[in-house]
Amino acid sequence: MAKGSNLRPLPSRVIENQGVLDCFAEKEGLVEKAKVMKEEIAEVEESISLPKSLSDTAPPQAAGASVSGAAIGGSIEQIKTHVGNYRWFICALLFFAATINYLDRQVIATLKDELQRAHVWDEIGYSWVVFAFQTAYAIGLLAAGRVMDRLGTRKGFSLSVFFWSVAAMGHALVSTVIGFSMARFALGLGESGNFPASIKTVAEWFPRKERALATGIFNAGTNVGILFAAAIVPPITLTYGWRWTFVVTGLIGFVWLALWLLFYRRPEDHPRLTAAELAYIRSDAAEIDSRLPWKRLLPHRQTWAFAIGKFMTDPVWWIYLFWLPDFLNKNYGIDLKNVGLPLIVVYLIADVGSVGGGWLSSSMIKRGVTVNRARKTAMLICALAVVPVVFAAKASNLWVAVLLVGLAAAAHQGWSANLFTTTSDMFPRRAIGSVVGIGGMAGAIGGMLVSKVVGYILQFTGSYVPIFIMAGSTYLIALLIIHLLAPRLEPAEL
Repeated sequence: MAKGSNLRPLPSRVIENQGVLDCFAEKEGLVEKAKVMKEEIAEVEESISLPKSLSDTAPPQAAGASVSGAAIGGSIEQIKTHVGNYRWFICALLFFAATINYLDRQVIATLKDELQRAHVWDEIGYSWVVFAFQTAYAIGLLAAGRVMDRLGTRKGFSLSVFFWSVAAMGHALVSTVIGFSMARFALGLGESGNFPASIKTVAEWFPRKERALATGIFNAGTNVGILFAAAIVPPITLTYGWRWTFVVTGLIGFVWLALWLLFYRRPEDHPRLTAAELAYIRSDAAEIDSRLPWKRLLPHRQTWAFAIGKFMTDPVWWIYLFWLPDFLNKNYGIDLKNVGLPLIVVYLIADVGSVGGGWLSSSMIKRGVTVNRARKTAMLICALAVVPVVFAAKASNLWVAVLLVGLAAAAHQGWSANLFTTTSDMFPRRAIGSVVGIGGMAGAIGGMLVSKVVGYILQFTGSYVPIFIMAGSTYLIALLIIHLLAPRLEPAEL
Protein backbone atom coordinates (compact mmCIF):
# COMPACT_ATOMS: atom_id res chain seq x y z
CA MET A 1 0.00 0.00 0.00
CA ALA A 2 1.27 3.48 -0.89
CA LYS A 3 2.60 5.60 1.92
CA GLY A 4 -0.02 7.94 3.31
CA SER A 5 -2.94 5.97 1.91
CA ASN A 6 -6.15 6.11 3.92
CA LEU A 7 -7.18 2.64 2.83
CA ARG A 8 -6.95 -0.25 5.23
CA PRO A 9 -5.44 -3.50 3.86
CA LEU A 10 -7.96 -6.10 2.75
CA PRO A 11 -8.36 -8.95 5.26
CA SER A 12 -6.98 -12.28 4.13
CA ARG A 13 -10.53 -13.69 4.35
CA VAL A 14 -11.50 -11.53 1.35
CA ILE A 15 -8.58 -12.84 -0.74
CA GLU A 16 -9.64 -16.39 0.05
CA ASN A 17 -13.21 -15.55 -0.88
CA GLN A 18 -12.09 -14.32 -4.29
CA GLY A 19 -10.68 -17.75 -5.02
CA VAL A 20 -13.97 -19.37 -4.12
CA LEU A 21 -15.83 -16.97 -6.37
CA ASP A 22 -13.45 -17.66 -9.27
CA CYS A 23 -14.29 -21.35 -9.26
CA PHE A 24 -17.98 -20.80 -8.52
CA ALA A 25 -19.08 -21.07 -12.15
CA GLU A 26 -17.70 -24.61 -12.33
CA LYS A 27 -19.09 -25.78 -8.98
CA GLU A 28 -22.78 -25.01 -8.68
CA GLY A 29 -22.94 -26.70 -5.30
CA LEU A 30 -21.17 -23.68 -3.76
CA VAL A 31 -23.98 -21.25 -4.63
CA GLU A 32 -25.02 -20.40 -1.11
CA LYS A 33 -21.46 -20.12 0.15
CA ALA A 34 -20.55 -17.86 -2.76
CA LYS A 35 -23.52 -15.61 -2.02
CA VAL A 36 -22.45 -15.22 1.60
CA MET A 37 -18.88 -14.49 0.59
CA LYS A 38 -19.95 -11.93 -1.99
CA GLU A 39 -21.82 -10.11 0.76
CA GLU A 40 -18.71 -10.18 2.95
CA ILE A 41 -16.66 -8.71 0.11
CA ALA A 42 -19.26 -5.95 -0.36
CA GLU A 43 -19.01 -5.12 3.34
CA VAL A 44 -15.22 -4.87 3.17
CA GLU A 45 -15.39 -2.69 0.05
CA GLU A 46 -17.85 -0.40 1.80
CA SER A 47 -15.54 -0.13 4.82
CA ILE A 48 -12.60 1.03 2.67
CA SER A 49 -14.57 3.39 0.46
CA LEU A 50 -16.13 6.77 1.11
CA PRO A 51 -19.50 6.29 2.87
CA LYS A 52 -22.46 5.96 0.56
CA SER A 53 -26.08 5.12 1.06
CA LEU A 54 -27.40 1.93 -0.42
CA SER A 55 -29.18 3.83 -3.15
CA ASP A 56 -25.95 5.59 -4.16
CA THR A 57 -23.80 2.49 -4.26
CA ALA A 58 -22.80 1.31 -7.73
CA PRO A 59 -23.43 -2.32 -8.73
CA PRO A 60 -20.84 -4.85 -7.51
CA GLN A 61 -18.90 -4.98 -10.73
CA ALA A 62 -18.56 -1.19 -10.82
CA ALA A 63 -17.62 -0.86 -7.17
CA GLY A 64 -14.25 -0.85 -5.49
CA ALA A 65 -11.74 1.71 -4.36
CA SER A 66 -8.55 -0.28 -4.89
CA VAL A 67 -6.76 -2.77 -7.08
CA SER A 68 -8.20 -5.53 -4.93
CA GLY A 69 -11.68 -4.09 -5.54
CA ALA A 70 -11.04 -4.28 -9.28
CA ALA A 71 -10.01 -7.90 -8.89
CA ILE A 72 -13.23 -8.62 -7.05
CA GLY A 73 -15.16 -6.92 -9.85
CA GLY A 74 -13.32 -9.10 -12.34
CA SER A 75 -14.31 -12.21 -10.43
CA ILE A 76 -17.96 -11.20 -10.48
CA GLU A 77 -17.72 -10.42 -14.19
CA GLN A 78 -16.37 -13.95 -14.67
CA ILE A 79 -19.42 -15.30 -12.87
CA LYS A 80 -21.73 -13.18 -15.06
CA THR A 81 -20.38 -14.75 -18.23
CA HIS A 82 -21.71 -18.12 -17.04
CA VAL A 83 -25.21 -17.09 -15.92
CA GLY A 84 -28.24 -18.02 -18.00
CA ASN A 85 -31.01 -15.86 -19.44
CA TYR A 86 -34.20 -17.51 -18.24
CA ARG A 87 -35.15 -14.33 -16.37
CA TRP A 88 -35.68 -12.64 -19.75
CA PHE A 89 -38.19 -15.33 -20.71
CA ILE A 90 -40.11 -14.39 -17.57
CA CYS A 91 -39.87 -10.75 -18.69
CA ALA A 92 -41.38 -11.78 -22.03
CA LEU A 93 -44.37 -13.29 -20.21
CA LEU A 94 -44.84 -9.99 -18.38
CA PHE A 95 -44.60 -8.15 -21.71
CA PHE A 96 -47.46 -10.20 -23.18
CA ALA A 97 -49.55 -9.78 -20.03
CA ALA A 98 -49.23 -6.00 -20.37
CA THR A 99 -50.12 -6.31 -24.06
CA ILE A 100 -53.37 -8.14 -23.28
CA ASN A 101 -54.12 -5.82 -20.37
CA TYR A 102 -54.03 -2.77 -22.61
CA LEU A 103 -55.75 -4.47 -25.51
CA ASP A 104 -58.79 -5.11 -23.32
CA ARG A 105 -58.54 -1.61 -21.88
CA GLN A 106 -58.21 0.15 -25.25
CA VAL A 107 -61.14 -1.47 -27.06
CA ILE A 108 -63.65 1.00 -25.65
CA ALA A 109 -61.57 4.05 -26.63
CA THR A 110 -61.32 2.79 -30.21
CA LEU A 111 -65.11 2.28 -30.25
CA LYS A 112 -65.95 5.59 -28.52
CA ASP A 113 -67.14 7.47 -31.60
CA GLU A 114 -68.89 4.40 -33.02
CA LEU A 115 -70.95 3.97 -29.83
CA GLN A 116 -71.50 7.72 -29.55
CA ARG A 117 -73.07 7.72 -33.02
CA ALA A 118 -75.22 4.80 -31.85
CA HIS A 119 -76.46 7.10 -29.03
CA VAL A 120 -75.02 4.94 -26.25
CA TRP A 121 -73.39 8.01 -24.65
CA ASP A 122 -72.37 11.65 -25.08
CA GLU A 123 -69.10 13.20 -23.87
CA ILE A 124 -70.21 13.36 -20.24
CA GLY A 125 -71.70 9.85 -20.39
CA TYR A 126 -68.43 8.49 -21.77
CA SER A 127 -66.52 10.28 -19.00
CA TRP A 128 -68.69 8.42 -16.46
CA VAL A 129 -67.77 5.10 -18.07
CA VAL A 130 -64.08 6.01 -17.83
CA PHE A 131 -64.63 7.24 -14.27
CA ALA A 132 -66.13 3.85 -13.30
CA PHE A 133 -63.07 2.01 -14.63
CA GLN A 134 -60.65 4.28 -12.81
CA THR A 135 -62.60 4.10 -9.56
CA ALA A 136 -62.42 0.30 -9.61
CA TYR A 137 -58.77 0.48 -10.69
CA ALA A 138 -57.96 2.66 -7.68
CA ILE A 139 -59.75 0.32 -5.28
CA GLY A 140 -58.28 -2.75 -6.94
CA LEU A 141 -54.70 -1.46 -6.94
CA LEU A 142 -54.73 -0.93 -3.21
CA ALA A 143 -56.00 -4.47 -2.68
CA ALA A 144 -53.96 -6.03 -5.51
CA GLY A 145 -50.63 -5.10 -3.96
CA ARG A 146 -51.57 -6.93 -0.78
CA VAL A 147 -52.90 -9.89 -2.76
CA MET A 148 -49.60 -10.23 -4.65
CA ASP A 149 -47.59 -9.96 -1.42
CA ARG A 150 -49.76 -12.57 0.30
CA LEU A 151 -50.54 -15.09 -2.48
CA GLY A 152 -47.35 -14.62 -4.47
CA THR A 153 -47.14 -13.62 -8.11
CA ARG A 154 -48.03 -17.02 -9.61
CA LYS A 155 -51.42 -17.34 -7.92
CA GLY A 156 -52.15 -13.64 -7.61
CA PHE A 157 -51.40 -12.82 -11.26
CA SER A 158 -53.46 -15.82 -12.42
CA LEU A 159 -56.47 -14.63 -10.43
CA SER A 160 -56.15 -11.13 -11.86
CA VAL A 161 -55.95 -12.20 -15.51
CA PHE A 162 -58.87 -14.63 -15.16
CA PHE A 163 -61.09 -11.95 -13.60
CA TRP A 164 -60.30 -9.20 -16.11
CA SER A 165 -60.72 -11.54 -19.12
CA VAL A 166 -64.20 -12.52 -17.98
CA ALA A 167 -65.04 -8.85 -17.37
CA ALA A 168 -63.76 -7.86 -20.84
CA MET A 169 -66.07 -10.39 -22.48
CA GLY A 170 -68.93 -9.12 -20.30
CA HIS A 171 -68.97 -5.81 -22.23
CA ALA A 172 -70.75 -7.67 -25.03
CA LEU A 173 -73.84 -8.05 -22.82
CA VAL A 174 -74.54 -4.33 -22.19
CA SER A 175 -75.66 -1.34 -24.27
CA THR A 176 -76.20 1.62 -21.91
CA VAL A 177 -73.99 4.01 -19.94
CA ILE A 178 -74.93 2.23 -16.72
CA GLY A 179 -74.25 -1.19 -18.22
CA PHE A 180 -70.88 -0.17 -19.62
CA SER A 181 -70.00 1.50 -16.32
CA MET A 182 -70.66 -1.77 -14.49
CA ALA A 183 -68.61 -3.76 -17.01
CA ARG A 184 -65.76 -1.26 -16.83
CA PHE A 185 -65.83 -1.34 -13.04
CA ALA A 186 -65.35 -5.12 -13.13
CA LEU A 187 -62.57 -4.76 -15.71
CA GLY A 188 -60.82 -2.16 -13.55
CA LEU A 189 -60.84 -4.45 -10.53
CA GLY A 190 -59.27 -7.28 -12.52
CA GLU A 191 -56.73 -5.23 -14.46
CA SER A 192 -55.47 -3.57 -11.30
CA GLY A 193 -53.39 -6.67 -10.54
CA ASN A 194 -51.19 -6.37 -13.62
CA PHE A 195 -48.64 -3.78 -12.52
CA PRO A 196 -48.26 -4.80 -8.86
CA ALA A 197 -47.71 -8.39 -10.02
CA SER A 198 -45.29 -7.41 -12.79
CA ILE A 199 -43.19 -5.03 -10.68
CA LYS A 200 -43.00 -7.61 -7.90
CA THR A 201 -41.99 -10.30 -10.42
CA VAL A 202 -39.21 -8.06 -11.78
CA ALA A 203 -37.95 -7.50 -8.22
CA GLU A 204 -37.94 -11.27 -7.65
CA TRP A 205 -36.26 -12.17 -10.95
CA PHE A 206 -33.76 -9.35 -11.60
CA PRO A 207 -30.91 -7.71 -9.68
CA ARG A 208 -31.32 -3.98 -9.04
CA LYS A 209 -29.11 -2.89 -11.92
CA GLU A 210 -31.34 -4.63 -14.51
CA ARG A 211 -34.75 -3.78 -13.11
CA ALA A 212 -35.36 -0.51 -14.98
CA LEU A 213 -34.55 -2.19 -18.31
CA ALA A 214 -36.78 -5.18 -17.50
CA THR A 215 -39.56 -2.82 -16.42
CA GLY A 216 -39.18 -0.80 -19.61
CA ILE A 217 -39.42 -3.95 -21.71
CA PHE A 218 -42.54 -5.33 -20.10
CA ASN A 219 -44.08 -1.85 -19.94
CA ALA A 220 -43.61 -1.62 -23.72
CA GLY A 221 -46.29 -4.28 -23.92
CA THR A 222 -48.85 -1.62 -23.01
CA ASN A 223 -48.11 0.15 -26.28
CA VAL A 224 -48.22 -3.08 -28.24
CA GLY A 225 -51.64 -3.76 -26.73
CA ILE A 226 -52.89 -0.43 -28.04
CA LEU A 227 -51.32 -1.15 -31.43
CA PHE A 228 -53.02 -4.54 -31.46
CA ALA A 229 -56.34 -2.88 -30.63
CA ALA A 230 -55.88 -0.38 -33.47
CA ALA A 231 -55.15 -3.24 -35.86
CA ILE A 232 -57.91 -5.71 -34.97
CA VAL A 233 -60.78 -3.74 -33.41
CA PRO A 234 -61.87 -1.89 -36.60
CA PRO A 235 -62.03 -4.97 -38.87
CA ILE A 236 -63.77 -7.14 -36.26
CA THR A 237 -66.27 -4.38 -35.50
CA LEU A 238 -66.97 -3.56 -39.14
CA THR A 239 -67.39 -7.26 -40.01
CA TYR A 240 -69.12 -8.78 -36.98
CA GLY A 241 -70.23 -5.84 -34.82
CA TRP A 242 -68.87 -4.29 -31.66
CA ARG A 243 -70.17 -7.02 -29.31
CA TRP A 244 -68.00 -9.70 -30.91
CA THR A 245 -65.00 -7.40 -30.57
CA PHE A 246 -65.23 -7.62 -26.79
CA VAL A 247 -65.66 -11.40 -26.89
CA VAL A 248 -62.66 -12.06 -29.14
CA THR A 249 -60.27 -9.76 -27.29
CA GLY A 250 -61.39 -11.09 -23.91
CA LEU A 251 -60.61 -14.69 -24.88
CA ILE A 252 -56.93 -13.91 -25.51
CA GLY A 253 -56.29 -13.56 -21.78
CA PHE A 254 -57.03 -17.23 -21.19
CA VAL A 255 -54.25 -18.23 -23.61
CA TRP A 256 -51.73 -16.21 -21.59
CA LEU A 257 -53.07 -17.67 -18.34
CA ALA A 258 -52.31 -21.21 -19.53
CA LEU A 259 -48.71 -20.24 -20.42
CA TRP A 260 -48.18 -18.49 -17.07
CA LEU A 261 -49.31 -21.48 -15.06
CA LEU A 262 -47.17 -23.78 -17.20
CA PHE A 263 -43.89 -21.85 -17.09
CA TYR A 264 -43.84 -19.61 -14.01
CA ARG A 265 -42.39 -20.40 -10.59
CA ARG A 266 -40.42 -18.34 -8.08
CA PRO A 267 -36.68 -18.32 -8.90
CA GLU A 268 -35.83 -20.50 -5.89
CA ASP A 269 -38.36 -23.13 -7.00
CA HIS A 270 -37.88 -23.04 -10.76
CA PRO A 271 -36.48 -26.26 -12.31
CA ARG A 272 -35.27 -24.45 -15.46
CA LEU A 273 -33.16 -21.89 -13.60
CA THR A 274 -29.44 -22.61 -13.22
CA ALA A 275 -27.74 -22.15 -9.88
CA ALA A 276 -25.45 -19.52 -11.43
CA GLU A 277 -28.37 -17.43 -12.68
CA LEU A 278 -30.10 -17.72 -9.32
CA ALA A 279 -26.97 -16.42 -7.61
CA TYR A 280 -26.79 -13.54 -10.07
CA ILE A 281 -30.46 -12.66 -9.49
CA ARG A 282 -29.82 -12.66 -5.74
CA SER A 283 -26.54 -10.72 -6.02
CA ASP A 284 -27.98 -7.75 -4.13
CA ALA A 285 -27.95 -7.72 -0.35
CA ALA A 286 -30.12 -10.40 1.26
CA GLU A 287 -33.58 -9.35 2.42
CA ILE A 288 -35.84 -10.55 5.21
CA ASP A 289 -38.85 -12.46 3.88
CA SER A 290 -41.78 -11.21 5.96
CA ARG A 291 -44.88 -9.14 5.22
CA LEU A 292 -45.18 -5.46 6.02
CA PRO A 293 -48.54 -3.89 6.97
CA TRP A 294 -49.67 -0.68 5.29
CA LYS A 295 -49.22 1.27 8.51
CA ARG A 296 -45.48 0.57 8.22
CA LEU A 297 -45.37 1.95 4.66
CA LEU A 298 -47.62 5.02 4.68
CA PRO A 299 -45.53 7.19 7.06
CA HIS A 300 -42.45 7.07 4.80
CA ARG A 301 -41.48 9.90 2.44
CA GLN A 302 -40.46 7.29 -0.13
CA THR A 303 -44.00 5.92 -0.33
CA TRP A 304 -45.41 9.41 -0.89
CA ALA A 305 -42.75 10.28 -3.48
CA PHE A 306 -43.87 7.34 -5.61
CA ALA A 307 -47.58 7.92 -4.94
CA ILE A 308 -47.48 11.63 -5.81
CA GLY A 309 -45.49 10.89 -8.97
CA LYS A 310 -48.22 8.46 -10.03
CA PHE A 311 -51.06 10.80 -8.99
CA MET A 312 -49.72 13.61 -11.15
CA THR A 313 -48.58 11.78 -14.28
CA ASP A 314 -50.81 8.71 -14.69
CA PRO A 315 -53.82 10.87 -15.63
CA VAL A 316 -51.89 12.18 -18.65
CA TRP A 317 -51.50 8.63 -19.92
CA TRP A 318 -55.23 8.05 -19.36
CA ILE A 319 -55.92 11.06 -21.61
CA TYR A 320 -53.91 9.55 -24.45
CA LEU A 321 -55.44 6.15 -23.86
CA PHE A 322 -59.12 7.10 -23.69
CA TRP A 323 -59.31 10.30 -25.75
CA LEU A 324 -56.66 10.11 -28.48
CA PRO A 325 -58.96 8.44 -31.08
CA ASP A 326 -61.57 11.12 -30.30
CA PHE A 327 -58.96 13.90 -30.64
CA LEU A 328 -57.96 12.59 -34.06
CA ASN A 329 -61.60 12.36 -35.11
CA LYS A 330 -62.60 15.85 -33.96
CA ASN A 331 -59.50 17.67 -35.22
CA TYR A 332 -58.67 15.72 -38.37
CA GLY A 333 -61.77 13.70 -39.27
CA ILE A 334 -60.10 10.32 -38.64
CA ASP A 335 -62.86 7.71 -38.30
CA LEU A 336 -62.88 4.04 -37.29
CA LYS A 337 -61.75 2.90 -40.74
CA ASN A 338 -58.68 5.17 -40.75
CA VAL A 339 -57.70 5.46 -37.10
CA GLY A 340 -55.37 2.47 -37.14
CA LEU A 341 -52.28 4.01 -38.77
CA PRO A 342 -52.05 7.19 -36.60
CA LEU A 343 -52.48 5.13 -33.43
CA ILE A 344 -49.88 2.62 -34.60
CA VAL A 345 -47.35 5.42 -35.21
CA VAL A 346 -48.00 7.01 -31.79
CA TYR A 347 -47.57 3.80 -29.85
CA LEU A 348 -44.62 2.51 -31.87
CA ILE A 349 -42.84 5.70 -30.84
CA ALA A 350 -44.04 5.11 -27.28
CA ASP A 351 -42.49 1.62 -27.34
CA VAL A 352 -39.10 3.14 -28.13
CA GLY A 353 -39.50 5.46 -25.16
CA SER A 354 -40.45 2.66 -22.78
CA VAL A 355 -37.43 0.50 -23.56
CA GLY A 356 -35.12 3.48 -24.07
CA GLY A 357 -36.03 5.10 -20.76
CA GLY A 358 -35.36 1.88 -18.86
CA TRP A 359 -32.15 1.24 -20.80
CA LEU A 360 -30.86 4.76 -20.15
CA SER A 361 -30.84 4.54 -16.35
CA SER A 362 -29.71 0.90 -16.32
CA SER A 363 -26.76 1.65 -18.61
CA MET A 364 -25.76 4.64 -16.48
CA ILE A 365 -25.78 2.48 -13.34
CA LYS A 366 -23.62 -0.14 -15.03
CA ARG A 367 -21.10 2.60 -15.86
CA GLY A 368 -20.86 3.52 -12.18
CA VAL A 369 -23.39 6.36 -11.93
CA THR A 370 -25.34 6.29 -8.68
CA VAL A 371 -28.86 4.88 -8.77
CA ASN A 372 -30.25 8.21 -7.60
CA ARG A 373 -28.56 10.24 -10.34
CA ALA A 374 -29.30 7.68 -13.05
CA ARG A 375 -33.02 7.40 -12.31
CA LYS A 376 -33.58 11.14 -11.94
CA THR A 377 -31.52 12.05 -14.99
CA ALA A 378 -33.60 9.68 -17.11
CA MET A 379 -36.82 11.07 -15.60
CA LEU A 380 -35.71 14.66 -16.23
CA ILE A 381 -35.01 13.92 -19.90
CA CYS A 382 -38.45 12.32 -20.20
CA ALA A 383 -40.15 15.25 -18.41
CA LEU A 384 -38.56 17.74 -20.83
CA ALA A 385 -39.54 15.61 -23.85
CA VAL A 386 -43.22 15.81 -22.85
CA VAL A 387 -43.38 19.63 -22.98
CA PRO A 388 -43.83 20.04 -26.79
CA VAL A 389 -47.19 18.24 -26.62
CA VAL A 390 -48.75 21.58 -25.62
CA PHE A 391 -48.65 22.47 -29.35
CA ALA A 392 -50.45 19.31 -30.51
CA ALA A 393 -54.00 20.68 -30.21
CA LYS A 394 -53.19 23.54 -32.61
CA ALA A 395 -51.10 21.56 -35.10
CA SER A 396 -52.35 22.28 -38.63
CA ASN A 397 -51.16 18.93 -39.96
CA LEU A 398 -52.30 15.49 -38.77
CA TRP A 399 -48.82 13.98 -38.74
CA VAL A 400 -47.30 16.87 -36.82
CA ALA A 401 -49.91 16.26 -34.10
CA VAL A 402 -49.29 12.50 -34.23
CA LEU A 403 -45.54 12.96 -33.83
CA LEU A 404 -45.95 15.41 -30.94
CA VAL A 405 -48.31 13.08 -29.11
CA GLY A 406 -46.05 10.12 -29.95
CA LEU A 407 -43.04 11.90 -28.43
CA ALA A 408 -45.04 12.71 -25.29
CA ALA A 409 -46.30 9.13 -25.04
CA ALA A 410 -42.74 7.81 -25.43
CA ALA A 411 -41.52 10.18 -22.74
CA HIS A 412 -44.30 9.09 -20.41
CA GLN A 413 -43.39 5.44 -20.87
CA GLY A 414 -39.71 6.12 -20.21
CA TRP A 415 -40.72 8.13 -17.14
CA SER A 416 -43.01 5.35 -15.97
CA ALA A 417 -40.33 2.65 -16.34
CA ASN A 418 -38.01 4.61 -14.06
CA LEU A 419 -40.71 5.71 -11.62
CA PHE A 420 -41.86 2.12 -11.15
CA THR A 421 -38.28 0.99 -10.59
CA THR A 422 -37.74 3.50 -7.79
CA THR A 423 -39.96 1.27 -5.63
CA SER A 424 -37.38 -1.52 -5.76
CA ASP A 425 -34.62 1.06 -5.13
CA MET A 426 -36.29 2.26 -1.94
CA PHE A 427 -38.17 -0.80 -0.62
CA PRO A 428 -37.43 -4.50 -0.06
CA ARG A 429 -39.06 -7.10 -2.32
CA ARG A 430 -41.59 -8.05 0.36
CA ALA A 431 -43.08 -4.52 0.28
CA ILE A 432 -42.98 -3.74 -3.44
CA GLY A 433 -46.42 -5.11 -4.33
CA SER A 434 -48.05 -3.03 -1.62
CA VAL A 435 -46.14 0.16 -2.47
CA VAL A 436 -46.95 -0.19 -6.17
CA GLY A 437 -50.57 -0.75 -5.20
CA ILE A 438 -50.64 2.41 -3.08
CA GLY A 439 -49.04 4.46 -5.85
CA GLY A 440 -51.26 2.93 -8.50
CA MET A 441 -54.31 3.79 -6.45
CA ALA A 442 -53.11 7.39 -6.26
CA GLY A 443 -52.61 7.44 -10.03
CA ALA A 444 -56.09 6.05 -10.62
CA ILE A 445 -57.63 8.65 -8.30
CA GLY A 446 -55.85 11.34 -10.29
CA GLY A 447 -57.22 9.76 -13.45
CA MET A 448 -60.76 9.74 -12.01
CA LEU A 449 -60.57 13.47 -11.36
CA VAL A 450 -59.03 14.30 -14.72
CA SER A 451 -61.53 12.16 -16.65
CA LYS A 452 -64.39 14.28 -15.37
CA VAL A 453 -62.48 17.50 -16.07
CA VAL A 454 -61.76 16.39 -19.64
CA GLY A 455 -65.38 15.32 -20.18
CA TYR A 456 -66.76 18.71 -19.13
CA ILE A 457 -64.09 20.67 -21.06
CA LEU A 458 -64.95 18.82 -24.25
CA GLN A 459 -68.70 18.97 -23.69
CA PHE A 460 -68.75 22.76 -23.24
CA THR A 461 -65.75 23.96 -25.28
CA GLY A 462 -64.89 21.14 -27.68
CA SER A 463 -61.22 22.17 -27.40
CA TYR A 464 -58.20 20.04 -26.51
CA VAL A 465 -55.92 23.06 -25.95
CA PRO A 466 -56.24 23.27 -22.13
CA ILE A 467 -56.00 19.49 -21.91
CA PHE A 468 -52.63 19.34 -23.68
CA ILE A 469 -51.28 22.34 -21.75
CA MET A 470 -52.02 20.42 -18.55
CA ALA A 471 -50.39 17.28 -19.99
CA GLY A 472 -47.19 19.08 -20.99
CA SER A 473 -46.48 20.82 -17.70
CA THR A 474 -47.15 18.08 -15.15
CA TYR A 475 -43.99 15.98 -15.27
CA LEU A 476 -41.45 18.65 -14.32
CA ILE A 477 -43.53 19.60 -11.28
CA ALA A 478 -43.88 15.95 -10.32
CA LEU A 479 -40.12 15.37 -10.58
CA LEU A 480 -39.43 18.35 -8.33
CA ILE A 481 -41.78 16.96 -5.66
CA ILE A 482 -40.23 13.48 -5.94
CA HIS A 483 -36.76 14.95 -5.49
CA LEU A 484 -37.83 16.97 -2.45
CA LEU A 485 -39.37 13.90 -0.81
CA ALA A 486 -36.61 11.43 -1.76
CA PRO A 487 -33.47 13.48 -2.52
CA ARG A 488 -31.23 10.40 -2.65
CA LEU A 489 -33.76 7.60 -3.25
CA GLU A 490 -32.50 6.24 0.06
CA PRO A 491 -34.05 2.97 1.30
CA ALA A 492 -36.99 3.40 3.65
CA GLU A 493 -36.08 2.47 7.22
CA LEU A 494 -38.58 -0.29 7.83
